[in-house]
Amino acid sequence: MGCALTGAHIYFTIHLKGVQKHIGRAIHLSFIPDRNAEGDLSGFAALSATLAATIGTGNIIGISTAIALGGPGAIFWCWLTGVLGMATTYAECFLGVLYRKRTADGTFLGGPMYALEHGLGQKWLAVLFSIFTLIASYGVGCSTQARAVTQTLHTLWGLPEYLVGIAVALIVGLVIVGGIKSIGNICSKLVPAMGIFYLVGCIVLLIINYPYLLSAFKMILQSAFLPTKLPAAVAGGFIGSTIKSAARYGIARGLFTNEAGLGSAAIAAAGAKTSSPDRQALISMSATFWDTVVICAITGLVIVTNLIKNPSSVSGYSFTELTTAAFDAIPYGNIFLGISLIAFAVATLIGWSYFGEKAVEYLFGKSGIGTYRICYIVMIFVGSILSLELVWEMTDLVNAFMAVPNLICLYFLRKQVLPYQKL
Repeated sequence: MGCALTGAHIYFTIHLKGVQKHIGRAIHLSFIPDRNAEGDLSGFAALSATLAATIGTGNIIGISTAIALGGPGAIFWCWLTGVLGMATTYAECFLGVLYRKRTADGTFLGGPMYALEHGLGQKWLAVLFSIFTLIASYGVGCSTQARAVTQTLHTLWGLPEYLVGIAVALIVGLVIVGGIKSIGNICSKLVPAMGIFYLVGCIVLLIINYPYLLSAFKMILQSAFLPTKLPAAVAGGFIGSTIKSAARYGIARGLFTNEAGLGSAAIAAAGAKTSSPDRQALISMSATFWDTVVICAITGLVIVTNLIKNPSSVSGYSFTELTTAAFDAIPYGNIFLGISLIAFAVATLIGWSYFGEKAVEYLFGKSGIGTYRICYIVMIFVGSILSLELVWEMTDLVNAFMAVPNLICLYFLRKQVLPYQKL
């Protein structure tokens, strides 16, 4: 599946004439309301909902896991997945807005399921995508985040995992019962605040580890293409030290964090107030940029500079602890990391609840939303006590299932996706 998604990223990068070059314009537009446009959320709120779902524990724990399994070179492949994935995010969001529908109560519904049904004429694939999205909301959006935050808080502060699970379930439940406007309002405030907070901490760490920064870039590139050239003290501590393992785990974590090609971003984009598909597609594309090209890359640099600074620590920490060890370099680093992880996880839980809710609405109508919300809150607690390794494996499998119908949609409707036209 990684090959199929990577192929889509490359194709749409070429087809859309390098739409990534408009990233500056995309960031600018995200702060400018599209006046007199119809939709449920502002362009920024829709972007925030997407970022809430994508900027999660994968940006912290996922990168740590990728480095442990694939070596420092995994960061390069993760970063490249983000750069190319921006084009696929643009394409799926373009179709999401193009085929969105307005309901009787005035709200907008869209995403791959509507493009599959009304654009491709394949309702069975639309149903399949919705089912997979519903399952994914309980996996990638729920269990993964809940488990990562409970394990980390237990490691950092010794808090009982089941109590943390209950607390997180209650916090998220209070938000999602308010519906899309509540989710949009919370995400618009939470996402920028948590992103800036985390990035400031990472920049402080990179300043502290500045003497090792150039060596970190060199090690990442060597591990990506010439893993045999890595220093023995460092290479021996990683489970994987080949180009194949670096690419495999780097791409897998990149796809998990930015979700480009899964179709989830298109669901949020369809609810945005926008006058044209290409405008909102460009704005939504910036979610992949912030998520993977910026945050994942900086997290990776923080970890690798710390490993170079303390090479003996490579084999002494678990997947999660590679990150916590890096943050020990600043006062109250564990507290900072814990707060960041909680914010990221809660944001993802909130964002993915919206995606799952829209899948339920497509399958069963609005009558199924209440039951879905209850099940989602329960699954937060269940996921918080599952094995972390099991949760990650389930997440990769669910991502693959979800991507298949969306990639089919993108392939057959690819000619309808138009390059961005600056107005």
